[in-house]
Amino acid sequence: MADIDMKGAVAAFALACVALLAGCGSTSTAMPNAHYDLGAPPAAGATANALPTPPVKVLAVAAPRSLETDAFAYRLSYVDAQRTGSYSDSHWTMPPAQLLTQRLRNALAARGPILSGADPVRAVPLLEVELTSFEQVFDAPEQSHGLVSVRATLTQQGRVVGQRSFAASAPAPSADASGGARALAAASDDVIAQLSAWLAAQPLSASR
Repeated sequence: MADIDMKGAVAAFALACVALLAGCGSTSTAMPNAHYDLGAPPAAGATANALPTPPVKVLAVAAPRSLETDAFAYRLSYVDAQRTGSYSDSHWTMPPAQLLTQRLRNALAARGPILSGADPVRAVPLLEVELTSFEQVFDAPEQSHGLVSVRATLTQQGRVVGQRSFAASAPAPSADASGGARALAAASDDVIAQLSAWLAAQPLSASR
């Protein structure tokens, strides 16, 4: 009888191992290496009533070294507020600062002419933006949000017109990279909307 029980236990263990291996295999095939961007920009109607701005030179968004790669970063705040990591199977299509540069220039172009750092025009206002945070923050194993923060400096002919920090967060619809990408896109658009409104309120002139 004991021998029969032992054989049954071995068989059950073997089946469990097979099931575990099958599960690991299905997970790896269900989660291929994925690349994310910020998706389609907001509808044009969202900026139709926005205040126009004079021509502005918008430099490429700067970022700390940790955000100069395509790594998809997250923070496990429910474990340790200082604990960070990155997805091994999910990446951005380009470094976050480059994604934000494209998004920002597209949004501001709806309000007025936008120049890049390569344009030789010097009299126009110069907008410099530094990306200080761009990550998916997990508040619990199944709950997270996207957090984006920047610091903007506006100068004209060497004089600082204004400087301000902006931040926004948005809930992730799922506790994975896909949900994080959507949350970070929403937070990015929120930050850009704040920055655009601030820029429109500055006393700018393209001729001085």
